[in-house]
Amino acid sequence: MTVFTWQKSSYSGDDSSCLYLAPSPTGGIHLRESDDPDVILTTTPARLRPLISRIKDGALIPPTPDRADP
Repeated sequence: MTVFTWQKSSYSGDDSSCLYLAPSPTGGIHLRESDDPDVILTTTPARLRPLISRIKDGALIPPTPDRADP
């Protein structure tokens, strides 16, 4: 059984819904969510980087009537 060294995302705060990341020995990145820790997604830094950039830019937040499209 592989044991990962999980690190909680600094954006998760103290809420119960937290994102955890762990490096893979093969260079990938594992992700899991605190509400369902047995489900682990694996990706590469090159594929995760654009997603994180879009999240930080607010591009994935749907527009609401009180907020214009980013």
